[in-house]
Amino acid sequence: KLYNGIKLLMEKESGANGKQLELAPEHSTHYSGTVDMKDGDQPKGKKPTLSSASIVKAPAASNDLEANARTVLAANPENRCVKYLVSLADSGKLASLSPEVMAQLTKCAKTGLENGDSGLGCYAMAPADYDELNFFFDPVCNDYHNNPTGDKAHTTNWSLKGVEGLPESGVLDLRELGLSEPLSMRVRVGRNLTSFPLPGAMTKSDRINFEKTMLGAFATLVANDSYGGQVYSMTPNAEWKKVTGESKNPNLISATKYQELVDAHVMFKDMDADPYLKSAGIASDWPCGRGCYQSADGGFIIWFGEEDQLRIMCMGKGFILNEIFDRLNTALQLVESIEGIEFATSSKYGYVTSCPSNLGTGMRASVHLKIPNLTADGTDTKAKAAAKPLGLSVRGTGGEHTPIGSDGTVDISPSNRLFITEAEIVTKLYNGIKLLMEKEGGGSDKTTSGQQQQSLVQPFGKSPQKPLEMSPNLSIEIALPQQQQRGKREQNH
Repeated sequence: KLYNGIKLLMEKESGANGKQLELAPEHSTHYSGTVDMKDGDQPKGKKPTLSSASIVKAPAASNDLEANARTVLAANPENRCVKYLVSLADSGKLASLSPEVMAQLTKCAKTGLENGDSGLGCYAMAPADYDELNFFFDPVCNDYHNNPTGDKAHTTNWSLKGVEGLPESGVLDLRELGLSEPLSMRVRVGRNLTSFPLPGAMTKSDRINFEKTMLGAFATLVANDSYGGQVYSMTPNAEWKKVTGESKNPNLISATKYQELVDAHVMFKDMDADPYLKSAGIASDWPCGRGCYQSADGGFIIWFGEEDQLRIMCMGKGFILNEIFDRLNTALQLVESIEGIEFATSSKYGYVTSCPSNLGTGMRASVHLKIPNLTADGTDTKAKAAAKPLGLSVRGTGGEHTPIGSDGTVDISPSNRLFITEAEIVTKLYNGIKLLMEKEGGGSDKTTSGQQQQSLVQPFGKSPQKPLEMSPNLSIEIALPQQQQRGKREQNH
């Protein structure tokens, strides 16, 4: 009807002025979602504008999507998104899709088409996408999560009892690995509520309403003596008022405070600078609906408005990995027990996340580890080669796509999220640290002694001389070299 309507309207236009109407190039796109605009939002005489993240190039037919996918795949054979789009085209499935399904698939695949160096290249826009677009997401997930037969089922289990590799005591004590100085540890999970779209499909109003919804949960935490703390928000007062009707955002922070929190690894960085998240629509409307809650002791943090609606994490300094692991489990149970909070799940994939790489547990358990021998060339190439067979991922100290520390400090975490339990992940981190330290010792002329090993683990964002102290008002100034090249976005912040 739209197609024929355009045809008829063009005929009327031609009859009105004797010339055929031509569509301007800038109008050859369509919106990926509703325009979050109310009367008076824009000054008179000015047209509303959308960020590039909220516009999807419209394929006239399946062959357009196929052609784009083939072009990207030719230059980027490791891009799973385009790999399986081409496979769908070859099987005839792509051509059989309805316009509505094709539009949704295009939105999910947009970041992989626009960022050829992606490892995955796709994001779900709604929890239902993993079911309704299973012809696409199932092969992508099975490929990435090593499920070639497609018969694995995800289970959730936080109990360490009976986990392979667990010390006989059941305690993941890093002192048993020869460490004599405490290290900083972090465990986080991604979660999304059933009552809102996933971040890639959220409008500005959705993002602010989601933040307001979470304020009730945060108030419960603040009133709890075990948590306390406060909320830090980046939503501007003007935008807050448009959506909520309230004159001021009660938790708005300054740009200086925001940077202080970023430097202290409490708040996430500017998402609008991330081309992968921008293409997916996840970074749209920055900084509306973005911020975090932090407990009074600084060790429990909830990000809201990031790649997933919620990133819930515990961090602390010590020797016992169980401590932050158990605290996170307890906090998650408390948060989900609050009225209005229901996490989205899938019978096939466990906890639903925007990126397929985080499906299942949504968990990332990590430490910062100093491995100067494996990073002696100034890169993490050897470290990644040593860590990969151990099932570990290596990234820079500032997160994904950031440089390693000048002293050889890297961020280490188990790679798996799906078809593995929460208990198995934290146990795998413990044993992975042990094995990687052995490889680090083998990289020098003499084996690393227990005394030397203690200096290999460094707190998040701090030097060995001044260990990180958990504080809600913590501020750290760090200088990092500019990143020389962009990596593949497979894992997440």
